[in-house]
Amino acid sequence: MPREHVPDVEGLEHLLRWVQDGVVARRQLRALHFTPGDLQRMLRRKELVRVVDGVYVDHTGRPTPVQREWVAVLAHWPSALWGLSALPSSPPRAVVDVAIAHDRTVVPVPGVRAHRMPAIDERVDWRAAPPRVKVEHALIDAASAGRHDVAATFRLLADVVQTRRTTAAQVAVVLATRRVAGKRLLLALLDDLATGACSVLEREWLRVERAHGLPAGHRQAPGTSAGRPTARDVHYADHGLLVELDGRAFHDNARARDLDARRDLDARAEEDLVSVRLTYGLVFGTPCSTAASIARLLRRGGWAGSSRPCPRCPAGLDLRI
Repeated sequence: MPREHVPDVEGLEHLLRWVQDGVVARRQLRALHFTPGDLQRMLRRKELVRVVDGVYVDHTGRPTPVQREWVAVLAHWPSALWGLSALPSSPPRAVVDVAIAHDRTVVPVPGVRAHRMPAIDERVDWRAAPPRVKVEHALIDAASAGRHDVAATFRLLADVVQTRRTTAAQVAVVLATRRVAGKRLLLALLDDLATGACSVLEREWLRVERAHGLPAGHRQAPGTSAGRPTARDVHYADHGLLVELDGRAFHDNARARDLDARRDLDARAEEDLVSVRLTYGLVFGTPCSTAASIARLLRRGGWAGSSRPCPRCPAGLDLRI
């Protein structure tokens, strides 16, 4: 047999073990000089197992999440993970989304959803394993698709930015070049995120603050607690008021409650700050009455500004008290 037709066993082992997490495509086997007969023999011996047409794994068990991603990409090759499937720390999903060139038509594959993408070579990191749409573009696509749930969209933006794979400013720069549904909303959410409102609760309090004409607080202001550096959620420094946003539905343990109490105590004892803690119920459930209470505290601290009711305020609620 001529040398060029000898199956490259070492090449296949390297591909399976070190590159593609035990997944290989039929076209790759052909490139490594494996014949259809070689493939059938490996299938009979269970050395390879078919997952979808033309894509195989090197074991008989259920494919891992990463293997499912490789299967999706190879099934529609050339393709790359898209949207939520491409984002860092994204949990496994029942359907893997992939991007394909905008002029392609592919046969549907179970468990895979293909999306046509313009300028795919500019938006995909082909060196990633598996290849994926670059994080900024993937985040924009996923956020645009879920834009009708504003809270969930902001949570998605915050979660990805907190991985430090990108920043709100970098995403905004890329978004400015894209034509996507909900672009104005996404730019506003990114702007809020860039101010330091890094959770759904913080963003909603920023909205309530603005809607009721309250002064702008300093987000993530540096401070100390028990002699250690800490970050304060919202500090109204000129008026002696500290607002901590408690996004947990409940405290994890007694130590967590003690740490929160220590921060509140130190704020009062060391800097004579009034410290209040706002929960999801206070911000989302009764935002207007919460804003009225915060306005009173700010006035006691010397604020001479004018708060105002928002369109959602119930009749009879007076923020001027």
